[in-house]
This record gives sequence, structure tokens and C-alpha cells, in this order.
Amino acid sequence: MNLRELWQTILGEIELGISKANFITWFKNTKIHSKKDGVVTVGVPNGFTKEWLENKYIKVILGMLRNNSPDIKEVKFVIEGGSASPIISRKKIPPLFSEDQLKFQELNINKETNLNPKYTFENFIIGSFNELAQAASRGVTKHLGTLYNPLFIYGGVGLGKTHLLQAIGNELAKKYPSKKVRYLSSEKYTTELVDAISKKGMDTFKNKYHKIDTLIIDDIHFIAGKEKTQEEFFHTFNALYQKNKQIIISSDRPPKAISTLEERLRSRFEGGMIADISYPDLETRTAILKSKIKEKKFKVSDEVLNHIATHIQKNIRELEGALNRLIAFSQINETTLTPEITSQLLSKIISTPKKKTSLKNIIKAVSEFYDISSNDLVERSRKKELVYPRQITMYLIREELKGSYPYIGEKIGGRDHTTVMYAYQKIHKEVENNESLQQEINLIKERIYE
Repeated sequence: MNLRELWQTILGEIELGISKANFITWFKNTKIHSKKDGVVTVGVPNGFTKEWLENKYIKVILGMLRNNSPDIKEVKFVIEGGSASPIISRKKIPPLFSEDQLKFQELNINKETNLNPKYTFENFIIGSFNELAQAASRGVTKHLGTLYNPLFIYGGVGLGKTHLLQAIGNELAKKYPSKKVRYLSSEKYTTELVDAISKKGMDTFKNKYHKIDTLIIDDIHFIAGKEKTQEEFFHTFNALYQKNKQIIISSDRPPKAISTLEERLRSRFEGGMIADISYPDLETRTAILKSKIKEKKFKVSDEVLNHIATHIQKNIRELEGALNRLIAFSQINETTLTPEITSQLLSKIISTPKKKTSLKNIIKAVSEFYDISSNDLVERSRKKELVYPRQITMYLIREELKGSYPYIGEKIGGRDHTTVMYAYQKIHKEVENNESLQQEINLIKERIYE
């Protein structure tokens, strides 16, 4: 592994544990400059980043470097390609987090359960957008394996699914210390399966998962299209279900919207409790921010919090990342946050103009979301499973590109404009009354503009 690959590995691990805003703020344009005599020198773009990494992330980075290269003993940061940021004060930076927080709790993950202790019900903010999912999760911990089994929670990125799943796991591990609780992503499950197949260790793999008392799988939609993974998970599911063992699953969409998911799995997912998490309302977003500043023991005016909550509406991780950026600026420069400063610092997050897209991007996003080929989507095939995705495509072209009905009809298989008009009006009406479809459309849009 060369230096570039080593640093990319470290960045990949860090990105999983912090918000997108924090990752961009502190780790963008960084690289390993050199490695000599056990000392790794990391190049950073300015003094702002250098001081922050030295004060807040050095233990995390050193730990990860040692995990990947045991001979590393020390890490240093140097400024490359320019002078320090002009907004930096050379005054001593007061502590932004407590010592416990500086341990970077992502590194305290329980190796037996894969659970992170920082995710609890106590620090999960409840609002109308997630109260059903939270209540169902609480119910599971009180009636293990009998009330809601399986429990299927779905919702968009950054809305708290992982927090809720891990809160269930942590509560169960505390309540039933003798029971085996295991949390993992569907990708991790697939990786372990592939490894077991290649090493002829399927019996060990089956025994490992069939003995679990509570199995928690995050992002189950990633097994769509993976036949062997679906087959083995089906057997795992049945083995646990028949013994009244608890199964908890999350996804970015409901079971019926996971295309290329085997019908036998879909029916089992739908056989328990399905709860969604939608976008938080303004009051809940504000409550989340207040909870975070209380946790960090920092004072921010209601006016500033309202400014953040008003402009960042669809992602809780982005809310926290924005707050962290503001607190960092305030403490480094010993200045009081105002709505004007807030607006200026967060302009890249909250004032980003809507990106342009194209017909090609929309067709690609829809075909990937429903796991069908782009050609099938635009050709005149009458397969039943293509009708709905095709109508979604027509709707999105009309909404995002303002394409005329004849134009859309021409691009989607040479269809008559009345067909396009019917499809658009049908989906438009459903979106207004169907929250599940609204989330589906939003997830596709995220793909379109990513």
C-alpha cells in the first residue's frame, strides 16, 4: 500500500464517522506528504485545518494509521500550497468538546456487537417525522421477538435510521447481557458471505448467524440484485424467525420499492412492522440543534439556531455539521455568532444554487434506482414492471427539465403526448397524497444531482 492508498483508506474510515460538512471542512485537500522512521507527515491546505486536526483529530488519525501500518508511531501536519487562513487567530483554542468526546466515539465500537455506545434512545430527538419508528423501536426492546418481527425502518439519507437501529441494539445489550446482539450493514454481511464461500467456511458462517438472538441489518437495499446474498439471508431470516429471534432492518425505501428483491424476501419484510422516517419539521430541527449545543456545552442564540434550521431542512447530519462549523469559527476567533456570520460561513451549504441536470442523468438515476436497464426504460417494451418507472421518468423530466409533453414522448420511446400527459398527472397527484412516493422521488432526485 503506497502513501496515497494509505491516506485514501484513512479518509474512507473517517468519512463514515462524521458529517459530510465536517469531512469537507477538515479533510478536503489533505494528503500524506511523507513517511519516515515511523513518522507520517500530512499536508494540509492552511493553518485553520492544521490547528484543528492537531487539536481534535490527531488521536483518531494516529489510531487509524497504526491499524493499517503498525510501524507508524507519530503523525505531524504541515501546511502545503499557501499560507495560513486569514481568519485564524493565534490565540490558544479553547476546548470545543469534552475529553470523552475527543476520544471519537466511533473508535469505541463494541467488537462483539458492532454497536456504537453513543447511539441511545435518550439522545434521539423525537418529532412527528419519526415518532412511529421510535415507538416501534421502543416496543421491540420491551417485547423481544414477539411484537414487531421483523421491524423494517425506512427513510432518506441522514434522517436517523442508523441512530435508531443502534439505539435498539444498545438497549437490548444492556437489558439482556446474555443474549447475542449483532449490528452490521448489508454490505458487511455480503462481504462475510463471499469470504466464507471463497474459504469454504459456509458452515461456520451459518452457525455464526443462526445463533444470534437479535440481528440488525442496516441498508438492506444493497442486497438487491445479489442472488447468493439474498438466498443466504433468506435462510438466515427463516432460521431466526422460527425461533422468535428478533430481526431489525433498515432501508432507504419500503420493501415494495426495492426492485430485484426476491419476492419471498419482500413478503417476509412486509410481514412485520414497517415504519418510515420522513424529513424533520422546523420545530424538530431546532430541538435537535438545541440538544447538540447542550451536549457541547456551548451557547448559541435562538436566532442563529433558527437560521440554521430554516435553511438546512432535509438532513440531520448536515444540521450537526453546520453547527460544528459555526462553533469552531466562534471559539477560534473568540467572536459571538450572529445571523450575518452564520449566513456567510454556511453559504456553501445553504445557498448552493440548484444544479443543472440532463435527460441522460434522469434516465440513468431512475434506471439505477429501480435496477432496470436504461434501454428498457425508453424503448416500447410493455413489460408490467417497466410501466411505473417509466411514468416516474416522464414526471421527473417534466418537473426538472420543464420538457414539453411532445418532447418527453419523443425521448421515451416515441410515445404520444397524451400518454405523457396522463403519466405526469397521475404521478403528480399521487405525490401530493402519498408520503412514501414523495420519499421515493426525493431519493431519485438525490441520485440525479449527486
